[in-house]
Amino acid sequence: MKNAQTLTLSEKKYTFNILEAIKVEIDQLENPYHIPINELFTMAARINKKRSFLFVSKVLGKHLPITPEKGLLVAALLGARYIEKIKGFECKEKERLLSSFLKGVPFSSCPFIPESINPVIIGFAETATALAHAFFDCFKSAEFFHTTREEIYGERPVITFEEEHSHATSHRCYVSLEMINHQREIILVDDELTTGKTALNIIQFIQGKFPREEYTIISILDLRSEESKQKFSNLEKDLGIKINVISLLSGHVKIQQLRKLEEQQANERTVENGAFIETLQLDSYFTSSSYFAQDELKTIPFIKETGRFGLKSSENIIIHDRISAAAEFLRQKRIGARTLCLGTGEFMYIPMKLAAEMGSGVHYQSTTRSPIYIKNNTGYGAQYGVGFPNPENSKVPHFVYNIPLNHYDELFVFFEREVSTRQLQPMLDRFGKLGIQSIKIVFLSRNRGEQDEKIAK
Repeated sequence: MKNAQTLTLSEKKYTFNILEAIKVEIDQLENPYHIPINELFTMAARINKKRSFLFVSKVLGKHLPITPEKGLLVAALLGARYIEKIKGFECKEKERLLSSFLKGVPFSSCPFIPESINPVIIGFAETATALAHAFFDCFKSAEFFHTTREEIYGERPVITFEEEHSHATSHRCYVSLEMINHQREIILVDDELTTGKTALNIIQFIQGKFPREEYTIISILDLRSEESKQKFSNLEKDLGIKINVISLLSGHVKIQQLRKLEEQQANERTVENGAFIETLQLDSYFTSSSYFAQDELKTIPFIKETGRFGLKSSENIIIHDRISAAAEFLRQKRIGARTLCLGTGEFMYIPMKLAAEMGSGVHYQSTTRSPIYIKNNTGYGAQYGVGFPNPENSKVPHFVYNIPLNHYDELFVFFEREVSTRQLQPMLDRFGKLGIQSIKIVFLSRNRGEQDEKIAK
């Protein structure tokens, strides 16, 4: 079978040919930890008029399944890079982290950034919520929250900004003023920088209301052009601030559209095997917040442990203990050797942490809003895909990529809030045709005033 994507390389230059339609050249690479580029990402064609290509991460657990430890380790490596480059400290953990990342050995996160460094960390929804939260885990004294696409009932966001190239452009932050109204360093965490415009948008908003001297942007990939970097320098001068940028891999990217892709043809391979479906409740392990969304689940609260509404490092020990207890419960529910744990949308970090403690043979990934061109060819970033209405908000399409037929014995699907049988059914119909024997729907928050619904086969 001919590859849908070819990769050629010379010294400090990589060229991707995506579906013989998009040519991507990356040069002037800086790779301080000497991580092989094919350990970090591959590429795919994106069905988006604003941006035709997608860096498909091999470490985030979004579009491609990963061992969950991989996602936690890449965040820790960014933590090591941050204290080395920005704070000038030697990171004694670096070699252990890098060895664990490259060799795929078990990893247990432990904070190693000293209490004297106490920033506020902001993760970008939806793709970087787990990365940012795991980065926050590296600090002994920090605060964390992530942006959200959700509209929260009765609340006004303290921060709003746009991400123009995304399918869901508006970001909101719902935290107390005390968490943002100060002059401490703010660290923004995203999975990649191509223009950096999203980061500049939030910096401009924050600086207009809550001014400070220093911002740091953390990203796995930094592929900004010289023109984009100049915009960062211009904003630094205009606002009188310093903007640091930290990444594991940086360089310049050049995109050339070779031809227009044909319209995607539906050609799904499915099997009819009638998966056994079970509902599991984890609400006793986690804490309901006082926040509700203006959506179809408006009577069911979000939980506190996600960080959507703010967390402090002092809370992490308790949160991790709760995750470990919940993971032990889920571990006892496993029946297969090959298990996929699936986060949903912004709800990525807790499912990833749970997956990391559920035993061997567990992989992790998440649903996404991003429509991607599917091509079942070696090396391409989206070889399989299914789409369905988001069970938490049926107006929003969700997708899951790269689940081959008959590959997993069982699937755990994690939802922050309980969803009705009716809302789940389109998703279950799609997953039921993938040859998975057992599908477990896991809820972390529910409306206790209503009788529990059972999901029928």
